[in-house]
Amino acid sequence: MRRRTLDITFSIGGAVLAVLLVALGFVLQDQGSFADDYVASQLGEQKIVFAAADKLTEEEKNWKPGSACLVEYAGKTMQTGKQAECYANYYIAMHMDRSAKAAGFEGETYATMGGIRTALTAQVTDAKAKNDTAAAEAAQKKLDAATSLRSTFQTGETLRGLLLTSYGFSIFGDKATLVASILFVLTGVMVLLSIAGFVHAFITPKEKVVSLLSAPPVAPAPTQPTPSTR
Repeated sequence: MRRRTLDITFSIGGAVLAVLLVALGFVLQDQGSFADDYVASQLGEQKIVFAAADKLTEEEKNWKPGSACLVEYAGKTMQTGKQAECYANYYIAMHMDRSAKAAGFEGETYATMGGIRTALTAQVTDAKAKNDTAAAEAAQKKLDAATSLRSTFQTGETLRGLLLTSYGFSIFGDKATLVASILFVLTGVMVLLSIAGFVHAFITPKEKVVSLLSAPPVAPAPTQPTPSTR
C-alpha cells in the first residue's frame, strides 16, 4: 500500500471520529445545561431562603463540619443542587435532631417512631384498664410527644428527600458537562492529528510504499557437508 494512501485513510477516519465526538459533546452539554436550568427553576419556585447570617445560632453554624455552608449561603434564595444539599443535610436534619432530643427520643427517625407509638398506645390502654390514672397520663403525654415528633419527621424527611433528589439530578448535569468538556478536548486532538496526517500524506513521495503484511525474506541456514563414513 502506498504511504500516501495510508495517511489519507487514517486522517479521514480521524476526522470522522472528531465529528462524532463533537456531536456527542454538544448533546451532553445540552443535557447538562437542561439539568442546571431545570433544578434552578424548580427550586426557585419553592422560594426557600436561607436564614441570614446574623439569625443563625451557634448550633446551626457548628452542628457538623459541613454546617459552614449555611453561613456561605446565608440570605440567598435556593437555586442550585449544592444549596439544596446544604439545606437538607445541615438545616432540616439539624432541626429534626434537635426536635427529637427535646421530645426525649434522641436518635429516632420517622420509621422507628411508628413502633414507639404503638408501644406507648399499648401502655396507655393497659394503664387505663388497671385504673392507674397517673401511669395513663404519663404514657399519654409521651404518646402525644411521639405523635407530634413523628409528624415533624414526616414533613422534614419528605422535604429532605425532595431536595436531595434535586441535588442528585444536578450532579448528573455536572457530570454530563464535564464529559462534554473532555470530548471537546479529544475532538481538538483528533482534528490536529488528522491535519498532521493530511500534511504528511502530501509531502510524502507518491511512489513510497509501505507493507503492513509482508516480512523480509529470511536467508536459509547454510547446510553442513555430511561426513564420509568409509
